[in-house]
Amino acid sequence: MKKNDVYILEDRGILYLNGEDVKEFLQNLITNNIEKVTDEISCFAALLTPQGKYLFDFLIVKHKTGYFLDCEKSNIDELFKQLTLYKLRSKVEILNLSNEFVVAGMSYEKFLTFENSKDIEGYTIKYLEDPIFLDPRLKKLGARLIINLEKLYLSLKKLELKTAKVEDYYNFSHNLGISQIDNLNLQNKIFGIECNFEELNGIDFKKGCYIGQENTARIKLKNKLNKKLFAIKVIEGNINSDQIFLEDKEVGKLLIKNKNPFALIKTQNILLDFENIYKCGNAKVKILKPAWL
Repeated sequence: MKKNDVYILEDRGILYLNGEDVKEFLQNLITNNIEKVTDEISCFAALLTPQGKYLFDFLIVKHKTGYFLDCEKSNIDELFKQLTLYKLRSKVEILNLSNEFVVAGMSYEKFLTFENSKDIEGYTIKYLEDPIFLDPRLKKLGARLIINLEKLYLSLKKLELKTAKVEDYYNFSHNLGISQIDNLNLQNKIFGIECNFEELNGIDFKKGCYIGQENTARIKLKNKLNKKLFAIKVIEGNINSDQIFLEDKEVGKLLIKNKNPFALIKTQNILLDFENIYKCGNAKVKILKPAWL
């Protein structure tokens, strides 16, 4: 990721939540602690099933009297419906602003050149009224700007940023071990804690109850976490199977099958070795060692 490159993440969507009960509403739902989110700090969080399985993940940014949720656009209608279902009589307004706001990614190095920036994951500053924040999952992943589409290109010019290929950003994210595309394929197939949310600052084990908290805490406290989501790199051939083997022993299952694949891999297994070459159908693959490990 070059210092002055910017990536227009058109596959990201924006929900805006506000209202008298919005903080309590989110606190009772999400894996992270909404009390952490201020004008200067943004966070990463997820919404789980009651059994602790993955449903959605998103970045939460304070904006005026409410919160932006930066989420995968392909999932945004489902997320909107799920939040509306939980709203009941709460005094909360949920707006889909994806046609008005856009997300732009930029480098960690560029963020640190801005006035008042700090080298802290999740640290948030304002460019005029628009939030720019260092990714709360991993600062190496860079920063994000959430901005009204009408102001986007003028602001990028003033910030001396030039547009670059979005594929480069997602390749970079894949190499860091962070999945951001086609996460819909993880729904109900993997526990939230298996998605590395603890390592990526997405779970607060000290906050009160939230949906899926009981199983998440049990897996953590009883040391039953024996699988994790890892990025997979194809060394040779084509993937035409879900199962990942070392010789004749299955060590994982492919869940995300796009150009940047991810698989659920057994971690408490002596066969897990980032130097090994594994088989996935006709392909030879490696499990990439993530930056957060």
